[in-house]
Amino acid sequence: MNALKLPPSLMHEQADACLSQWIRQLQSQASEPEPVLVDASALSDFDSSALAVLLGLRRVAKAQGRSVLVEGMSARLSELATLYGVLDLLQPA
Repeated sequence: MNALKLPPSLMHEQADACLSQWIRQLQSQASEPEPVLVDASALSDFDSSALAVLLGLRRVAKAQGRSVLVEGMSARLSELATLYGVLDLLQPA
């Protein structure tokens, strides 16, 4: 599976559409056993909704028996995830 790419901007207004699109992609590839890769390197303008999208994706992937690997997390996104206490959920075990 190709990496899912976070857009350069992900605010509350775009979060539902982004997650819905990713869920459709995951559902169409539910039989694939490999981890879901997320490329966060382009994300520069975001709020906590970006974390909600990543956690929602993780929930759906986990229900399929898959993990999520987030690559290219910026320091700001990592700091926000730490502040919310969810950084460990977004990193490989």
